[in-house]
Amino acid sequence: MSKLFLSFGLLTGCLSAAIFGQDLTTRPGAERIRPRMDEEYPSLEKLYQHFHAHPELSFQEEKTAERLAAELKTLGIDLTPKIGGHGVVGVFRNGNGPTILLRTDLDALPVKEQTGLAYASNARTKDDKGNDVDVMHACGHDVHMTALVGAARLLVHLKDRWHGTLVFIGQPAEERGKGAEKMLADGLFSRFPKPDYCLALHVNAEMRAGTVGMTEGFSMANVDSVDVTIRGAGGHGAWPHKTKDPVVIAAHTILAWQTIVSRERDPIEPAVVTVGSIHGGTKHNIIPDEVHLQLTVRSFTDEMRAQILETINRIARGQALAAGLPEDRMPIMKVSDEFTPASYNNPELTRRLMEVFKRTFGEDKVFSRKPTMGGEDFGRYGRTEDKIPICLFWLGSVEAERVAESERTGKPLPSLHSSLYRPVPEPTIKTGVLALTAAVLELAEKK
Repeated sequence: MSKLFLSFGLLTGCLSAAIFGQDLTTRPGAERIRPRMDEEYPSLEKLYQHFHAHPELSFQEEKTAERLAAELKTLGIDLTPKIGGHGVVGVFRNGNGPTILLRTDLDALPVKEQTGLAYASNARTKDDKGNDVDVMHACGHDVHMTALVGAARLLVHLKDRWHGTLVFIGQPAEERGKGAEKMLADGLFSRFPKPDYCLALHVNAEMRAGTVGMTEGFSMANVDSVDVTIRGAGGHGAWPHKTKDPVVIAAHTILAWQTIVSRERDPIEPAVVTVGSIHGGTKHNIIPDEVHLQLTVRSFTDEMRAQILETINRIARGQALAAGLPEDRMPIMKVSDEFTPASYNNPELTRRLMEVFKRTFGEDKVFSRKPTMGGEDFGRYGRTEDKIPICLFWLGSVEAERVAESERTGKPLPSLHSSLYRPVPEPTIKTGVLALTAAVLELAEKK
């Protein structure tokens, strides 16, 4: 037996002790969780490999949703497909008690996998613009789905230990920031039991497998995609004085935007304004009429977001005026509707689950994590008028040896969205299953 398996035996023993008390021989149900998890894991790993090898892009997750729904349906969970697109909603009622929503995302990314895994994705498809693209689960949604199925199996098996209603959702289009919005618009909180709590996990590409990370309050940022067209008056490169050069104007504008965070924001309030793309011109000796810029903007509060977007427009306009452009050649700014709102973990719920995870996995396996400027539309479930408490926690997914080597050498590990990112299935999947299970038993355990 591997060291990982031995460690997992100790881990599940800790979970049993945390849930059922120290005397495992006398508490009802205590003897069931360890053998059940061991029994389920081989099929869960095969399910994970299936999801990993058959990824689908945002808004195209039809087969992924069907497989997730089939797995949940075998457990007696009431399934409704095609909510907000390819979204799946499963409801399991187990008497009076709290309603807890457990969410996984379904979609993958247009990335060509280069991990060399035996079950690596070779999938190709057309994106929504008709381009042929490779597809990969480079953000761990395959782990998320597998953990959700595993938790569903354990919780149905342990239904005599908790009471209430579980709402399992498979959400489409997380990578496009639209899936949660579409599911809510399609009646997630009106057609189905409205949750008292919403929970989710997300793999972390820097944390050791078998560990859990928690962040109180803002955990992930507002994400805006902004397109700015800098306009000018083109002409021959040999007579620049007869033009209004949008390339130069764009350069001044990009540099001026750097003062938004460094000089217009409170230094202790984080924000990001990054120009990720600049395109203009066709030939060495031609000054173009326009230059196109693409920006990503990250913030936490709604107020900060609004101020930054306004300032981007103000600075761009000011640079155009300084260059002597007329009103009808002012820059054009467009904010994409694929906006991802900040995720705010309810502090009380987060602290409560953190204590549960410490008892479950041990103090040395559970960490406080700083907020990240990454985005996740899970935050929308806590932003409705109901203000439902939500918590998204991090799931370590990298071998301890690789993490230690990275820390020793300073060489970064492959990040999420990298073609080289490869979560280690064990103990990552087991930790995710047990964390979700422990969270539900904490919130809905029979007293």
